Amino acid sequence: MKTKKTILLLLMSLWYYSCLRSSRAADSITQGQEFVHGQELVSANQIFKLGFFIRGSFNNFFLGISFDTLLVINPVWVANRDKPFPDSRAVLSIDANGVMKIEDRAGNSFLFNSNKTSSAKSNVTATLLNNGNFVLVERTLDENGTTAVERLLWQSFDHPTDTLLLGMKLSINLNTGENLYLTSWVSDKVPYSGAFTLGLHPNTSQLFIQRRGESYWMSGPWIGKKFGFVPGLTRTELSDFRGYNFSYVLDKDGKHFSFSDRSDSFPVLMWVMKPTGQLDVREMVKNGFSTPNNFADCRTIENATSGCEKQKMPNCRTGNEQFETRRGIMQTEGPLGEVVILTEGLSDCDMKCRNNCSCIAYASTNPDDQTGCQFWYIGSKFVENSESRQEIYLLASNQGERRRWIWVIILVSVVSGILLLFSLTYFCWKRLKLVGNAKASDENILLEFGDLTSSEEHGKGSEFQLFSYDSIMSATDNFSPMNKLGEGGFGPVYKGKLQEGQEIAVKRLSTSSGQGLKEFKNEIGLIAKLQHMNLVRLLGCCIKGEEKLLIYEYMPNKSLDFFLFDPARRELLDWKKRINIIEGVAQGLLYLHKYSRLRVIHRDLKASNILLDAEMNPKISDFGMARIFGRNDSEANTNRIVGTYGYMSPEYAMEGIFSVKSDVFSFGVLLLEIVSGRKNSGFNRTDSHVSLTGYAWDLWQKNTCTELMDPMLAASFSEISFLRFIQVALLCVQESAADRPNMLDVVSMLNNETVPLPTPQQPAFSTARSLLVEEISTGKIESCSENGLSISAMEAR
Repeated sequence: MKTKKTILLLLMSLWYYSCLRSSRAADSITQGQEFVHGQELVSANQIFKLGFFIRGSFNNFFLGISFDTLLVINPVWVANRDKPFPDSRAVLSIDANGVMKIEDRAGNSFLFNSNKTSSAKSNVTATLLNNGNFVLVERTLDENGTTAVERLLWQSFDHPTDTLLLGMKLSINLNTGENLYLTSWVSDKVPYSGAFTLGLHPNTSQLFIQRRGESYWMSGPWIGKKFGFVPGLTRTELSDFRGYNFSYVLDKDGKHFSFSDRSDSFPVLMWVMKPTGQLDVREMVKNGFSTPNNFADCRTIENATSGCEKQKMPNCRTGNEQFETRRGIMQTEGPLGEVVILTEGLSDCDMKCRNNCSCIAYASTNPDDQTGCQFWYIGSKFVENSESRQEIYLLASNQGERRRWIWVIILVSVVSGILLLFSLTYFCWKRLKLVGNAKASDENILLEFGDLTSSEEHGKGSEFQLFSYDSIMSATDNFSPMNKLGEGGFGPVYKGKLQEGQEIAVKRLSTSSGQGLKEFKNEIGLIAKLQHMNLVRLLGCCIKGEEKLLIYEYMPNKSLDFFLFDPARRELLDWKKRINIIEGVAQGLLYLHKYSRLRVIHRDLKASNILLDAEMNPKISDFGMARIFGRNDSEANTNRIVGTYGYMSPEYAMEGIFSVKSDVFSFGVLLLEIVSGRKNSGFNRTDSHVSLTGYAWDLWQKNTCTELMDPMLAASFSEISFLRFIQVALLCVQESAADRPNMLDVVSMLNNETVPLPTPQQPAFSTARSLLVEEISTGKIESCSENGLSISAMEAR
């Protein structure tokens, strides 16, 4: 009897499976056709299928799209994720007005679109495409009744859930306000909208994840082919097959991110926003999934990936608390907190428990679905039971076993401390005297810096601060290598985040740096008094022993040379952005030379000292080599020549004479580099000229200056403006300082295309490899320098 039942069940299963497969032939439904539970639409390439499915212990029915595979996996798109149907009698259909909807016998309904069409010559069809997009299209015959005109009424790609597929977009539309982003499931078993969203950041070129509206993770800026903290985007890093095309577009309509492929067959790349807050990047292949790359894992400090944002915590929490998964029961005499909300998952429970100083454990009220929250507070006791169905997330520091170990450790420590106390007293007394002397010395130097930057000298409302060393250590996570932005001749620069949330850049002066205490004080004394939109803002400083730190506003796009001299990133600098950078640097220099309360000569203007903010606006930085001029002074002489070869004017490099015209020369070199995308130093086109200035002069004489243009600008540049900029640059790099224009003239030349320009004379260093090198070899400079030259290479510092 048992055998007959088994055979009967097997035959029924085979019949049901054959019926199911026979219904897969279609990839579309039309007006008047009903689509019910048990039926499926299958894309023409047999990759995707659409149908009703059941999720959760309450047997809710959803309509979704998944991969056409026997593997049990979650759908990649769910239509009615937050409005499920209670039973299987729901029907998908397209009514006579062209509205697609789901209805059941109880009167519940879910509308996909509100578009109406009443033309008798039109018909509306819903089709599952090869890329997984479910589209609703109206086809109308023309006047001859032959050619159909198609109109897209609705598509699933405009309503993403938790998965980004090939061809889908994350976007922000500035015209309509539409924002397309991913939202996680509430748990792995329930598709309700969860706690985490992945979308485009409105103010920067980054992706970001939010947790219930609070910033959780940042991707790092877009750098040509990928985001800073999301490696693994190229096909070679995922598998051995063809490549994907990743695209981040910023245009007049808004921002858009997507990826595409040259095929609509396996494998299929997908990004999934997980209920735990992770970004899962994986490929779907015929036999299952490839090994995923997980990003944005911010659940524990030990495993935190780059880009994790510091979460707001009450004062009672350190942020290091760990909740361990245990099986058992909680015994309590105190209050029991219970929140039965099916749209909240374990991530919400974790966040609520951490924000309640009395909470020591939490669990799901619905363990099968991992939804709803139940909490236990101080006074509750955990009892281990490996056979228990309920998983309890217990605060590790409140476990009974660990509590006993803590008491043992405390007792041992107290006894050891008493024994060591007397032997250490003398040593501590001696050290205290030494530390007191060192602290007094640090305080004296800080007071001196405080005098340099007092409000009486640079006006009221200054935000310059003297930061504590502990606050900077905390902001940079103890100068973590993960926070390192770069390193130059002065030492490394780190990204930091102050306790109040402000992002900063910390320049940590190296003990081997050519910049000592003199340059450190000089930069503070100068830049703290300067206020201009094209000058980097110095927020404050810190000094402790040998540590000397300068704290600046954070520039998310690093320095100009980071983009300008990189073949991949340079294409982000179109003609409009380069003009903005040129004009911004010119305005900054004009302010230093003419309109600031202090007349300042920068002396080290170069691409690596031009920082770029989130909108690619330039800001001049690094004032360690700068000098103050009197209002009536025209030039000065120095015994210590500092700067970067290739940007130094001839009179400064050879004779130590500097003036505002020295900065003008540097600006001319920088202008040539910006429009050409080439470095001045190391330029070696022919034997007759070995610098960019020499090459530009040669092209100018031959009337072929467009050969100097950066090929990346071919689609966006203005030839008239380009030629004018070359002429202005050549005027700035003339050998005689007297022939060069001042920055007021330069700004006028750049902005007024109707004013005729003078004819430039031959620039310095245009026909010899390095006149400066010849002077050094003959010893002509050593007589006017105490310590020899201080000249850095052209590379970024």
